[in-house]
Amino acid sequence: MKKRALRLLALGLLLAVQGMANAATPATVPDTIEQRVAACIACHGREGATTNAGYFPRLAGKPAGYLFNQLVSFRDGRRFNSDMAYMVQHLSDAYLREMADYFAGLQLPYPPISPNSDATPEQLQRGRQLVREGDAARGIPACVQCHGAALTGVQPAIPGLLGLPRLYVSSQLGAWLTKERHAPAPDCMADIGRRMTTADINAVASWLAVQPMPVDTKPAASLPAPLPMTCGGMPK
Repeated sequence: MKKRALRLLALGLLLAVQGMANAATPATVPDTIEQRVAACIACHGREGATTNAGYFPRLAGKPAGYLFNQLVSFRDGRRFNSDMAYMVQHLSDAYLREMADYFAGLQLPYPPISPNSDATPEQLQRGRQLVREGDAARGIPACVQCHGAALTGVQPAIPGLLGLPRLYVSSQLGAWLTKERHAPAPDCMADIGRRMTTADINAVASWLAVQPMPVDTKPAASLPAPLPMTCGGMPK
C-alpha cells in the first residue's frame, strides 16, 4: 500500500508539473489578416457585416477603394471617431489597403430588411425623389447618378447605400451638412450635403432604409455616364 501511495503521489506531481508547463506556454495566434482585423468585428459585426446596433455600417463587400479612403481619412483626421482614429493612427497605407481588400472580398448575405418605418408617406416619396431624380433647382444630383442604378455602389471607390441602418445614413449625411466629415478635395459630398435640409436628409435615410436588396448586391463595375461633379478619392 505504501508503494502504491508513493506511485500515486509521484503521478500527481508529474501531472501538476505538466499542467504548469502547459499553462506557461502561450497559445499560438495565427498571423493572418482575418486575425489582425478581428477588432473590427466588435463594432461592425461578424466578419464586417452590419450589426443590429443601428449605427455601425457594413464593411463586407464594399469597394476596396472606398474602404481604403475612409481608413486613411480616419487616420489623417478628415473623419472623426476616437475609436477608429486610435486603431489606425500608426498604420501605413499598405496595411490599410490590405484591410480594405480583405473586407471588400467578403461576400456575406444581407439580413432581411424591415419594411416598418415611422416615416410618413410624404417623407418616403420625397426620399425616393431625391434618390432617384435629385433636385436640379437646388443643385442636388440624384443618388443613383453616383452610387449606381441599383444603389449597391460602383467600383472602385463609391459605396452602396442599401442595407445600412437609417440612423447611420442620416448621421453621415448630417455630418456633411455640419462640416464634421470631410473627404479628399474636391469634397463633392460636402457640397451636396450643404445643399440638403434636415428634412431632406431624414427623407433620404428613411427611404433607403426600407428598400430591399437586389439579387446582385455587388458594386457595379462602372457608371453609364460621367459623375455629375468631380470628387476626390476617385482614380484619375
